[in-house]
Amino acid sequence: MSEESNVRFTEREALFYHNTIRPGKIEIIASKPMATQRDLSLAYSPGVAVPVRAIAENPADAYEYTAKGNLVAVISNGTAILGLGNLGALASKPVMEGKAVLFKRFADVDSIDIELDTEDADA
Repeated sequence: MSEESNVRFTEREALFYHNTIRPGKIEIIASKPMATQRDLSLAYSPGVAVPVRAIAENPADAYEYTAKGNLVAVISNGTAILGLGNLGALASKPVMEGKAVLFKRFADVDSIDIELDTEDADA
């Protein structure tokens, strides 16, 4: 725990927070009904072909028919984890999930974390 922090907790409390109920801090939920076969057919195949064609014809429609306008990726390769140094891509996952939570909490922006297991910028 940072000496600069006024918030106090034990290592056990931090691990419990990240593990309780469901591991991690984020989840993906459907924004449309998914209760029936018809719902699923609209969400995926064959219904998804209609917005696919609309977007192919007019790329700006991606903002009308997808989450594109409110979805970002939080990406790290783990080489500089919050002052902890290079601990690898997988070790950066709790931080990336935390950033995703901050995006949602403070800006209502949905995000997904992506950890890249490489230090090669050209990979």
